[in-house]
Amino acid sequence: MKRIVVLISGNGSNLQAVIDACQQKKINGTLCAVFSNKADAFGLERAREAGIRAHVLLPADYASREAFDRQLIAEIDACAPDLVVLAGYMRILSPAFVAHYAGRLLNIHPSLLPKYPGLYTHRQVLENGDEEHGTSVHFVTDELDGGPVILQAKVPVFDGDDETLITARVQHQEHAIYPLVISWFVDGRLAMRDNAAWLDGARLPPEGYAAED
Repeated sequence: MKRIVVLISGNGSNLQAVIDACQQKKINGTLCAVFSNKADAFGLERAREAGIRAHVLLPADYASREAFDRQLIAEIDACAPDLVVLAGYMRILSPAFVAHYAGRLLNIHPSLLPKYPGLYTHRQVLENGDEEHGTSVHFVTDELDGGPVILQAKVPVFDGDDETLITARVQHQEHAIYPLVISWFVDGRLAMRDNAAWLDGARLPPEGYAAED
């Protein structure tokens, strides 16, 4: 059974979705550890409640980003993971970290990439008057939120929406599509090759997988 490690910084709602999917056998994998760069991240409690090892590494304890990431790599590798999942992990990863886990490092980002990489995506959607928003699961590369997109989910933006309403609408979709993509990977259906995402041997388009109508 494939081994999964999850990195978090906060509440861990996507982590909970992954925990639930593993327990329900929707993901044919074992969630073997959760790491956080924040000691007070509630996601750590979610992990402990599920009987998953929870680890904290504080950036302030290390001389540089590279030193922190070297230690993080060592501790993750001790778990021998097949897949590393970023679930609200709010640190920019060093090139060495990304290279070490290339092709087995996933992230979920709250926008329809390539629109709105980085922070404050919901605010930007409101400020720009967008009628559509969403979330993207992608492989991680050195480019911030720029790796190959695997799957996106779209949500409408309504008059009167605020950041709280949009966040909840987007997270509802995130909790559905992230476990699905993880299941594709652990089942051997999903891979990254030639800087593109491939599913069932077919190269996915830039916007990721789209179900046929």
